[in-house]
Amino acid sequence: MHYADMDVAESPLELIGNTPMVRLGKIGDGLTCDLVAKLETTNPGGSSKDRPALTMVEAAERDGLLGPGSTIIEPTSGNTGVGLAIVAAQRGYQCVFVMSDKMAPEKIDLLRAYGAQVVVCPTAVAPDHPDSYYSTAERLTKETPNAFRPDQYSNPNNPRAHYETTGPEIWSQTKGRVTHFVAGAGTGGTISGVGRFLKEQNPEVKVLAIEPPAGELVDGLRNLDDGYIPPVFLDNHGAELLDGKRIVRPRESIEWTRRLTEVGIFAGISSGAILAGAVKTAATLESGTIVTVCCDAGWKYLSTGAWTDDIDVVEARAKQITYF
Repeated sequence: MHYADMDVAESPLELIGNTPMVRLGKIGDGLTCDLVAKLETTNPGGSSKDRPALTMVEAAERDGLLGPGSTIIEPTSGNTGVGLAIVAAQRGYQCVFVMSDKMAPEKIDLLRAYGAQVVVCPTAVAPDHPDSYYSTAERLTKETPNAFRPDQYSNPNNPRAHYETTGPEIWSQTKGRVTHFVAGAGTGGTISGVGRFLKEQNPEVKVLAIEPPAGELVDGLRNLDDGYIPPVFLDNHGAELLDGKRIVRPRESIEWTRRLTEVGIFAGISSGAILAGAVKTAATLESGTIVTVCCDAGWKYLSTGAWTDDIDVVEARAKQITYF
């Protein structure tokens, strides 16, 4: 029996988005501007990737690329896979995810817990090698009947999800007072989608990218001047939207991830990196409202020891994990 007047969602998909925002309390002590975080950790899959996962699947269904008996195949560092697995469970699709052998083990276990098949590939091969991460995904897509590969790095529905949901939410929740949006660039979907929306509302809003140093990785963030730039970032005019970049080293990312727990937020290491960049930005301002993003939940990174082990050990261990 269904009661129409109950405030109950019909499925987890209705719970994607509309995430809360929170001031960062004592982390912002001493700053002369507002420091606010968008808690994407509260999405059903625990990350901001739930948004493009749903948007990409719905677009594929409209375009006739997904239907009964389809299988979703995607190379993933984990979060997009979780989002796709949640959507697939509701829609009745199978999922096959391709991951690196240096991925944090709990991410692999998590996807399998959602019922997905996970194919683990060696990292120490060239990108064009038949056993590489991307080559394997391409081969499986060709070999599997009714397969669909969302390809988050080139799918325009990735930034569109953030343009249509995350950006408007931030604008509404801050009552249009946001002056700076600080985010990382993994696929480039969040920073370009949100950035474009905010600048359309107020061209004075500053959009800042947080990047690791060239040649280094910080969780899911990439240095946009260091080789590969995702097509969705370029196609969505991401470079034109940026007002600046801040470099955050891996060690800083770990330190500020720990600082988040001081205000009761258990988020992933990329969230710490973005927060570090936001604080650096805030320190240069006399006023304003800086919005940062807690991209995903910390429980996906427990094996890194980021919150419990000596920081030198954690930093060294992080170099053995691949996030893309």
